[in-house]
Amino acid sequence: MAKRADARRNSDAVLEAAAAAFVAAGVEAPVRDIAARAGVGVGTVYRHFPTRADLVVAVYLHQIEACAEAGERLLTEGPTPFAALARWIDLFVDFLVTKHGLAAALRGDDPQFESLHSLFLERLLPVCTRLLAAARESGEVRTEIGPFALMFGVGNLCAGAGVPDYDARTLVSTLVAGLRA
Repeated sequence: MAKRADARRNSDAVLEAAAAAFVAAGVEAPVRDIAARAGVGVGTVYRHFPTRADLVVAVYLHQIEACAEAGERLLTEGPTPFAALARWIDLFVDFLVTKHGLAAALRGDDPQFESLHSLFLERLLPVCTRLLAAARESGEVRTEIGPFALMFGVGNLCAGAGVPDYDARTLVSTLVAGLRA
């Protein structure tokens, strides 16, 4: 059964608010804080996501889908394929920073978490592959790095997010600049 438009909006608002709260305060951020950020009541959060695990998984899935869906749009709207790739990597970094904030919860024994990494690769690797191929075809990027290596490298650079005096975004932008042909 499809959700009503207002229920979808509330659910999306909760997911965005939860992602921001998880980055700021970790996955144990109080539900009342998430509800306040989303502009909804605590009951609305629990109606959509009865358990914290449900909320964590939903945030992760929501961000995978948003990142996956952005690829083709950025390629169409971007001034160049390289610009689209660079912008998508920025979105990927945003996702990874949130993902690292969810790491403790994602290591849980909950069966909901088991297939998330596979889904992550299944949805995002083809997007990176398409963007990198378009940038190569335009002659904007070097050819020796593959999409998996690029995503892995970005992921590793983002692993230090939250560590004092470490700026993952600057390091990733340096990596992206190094892709130029």
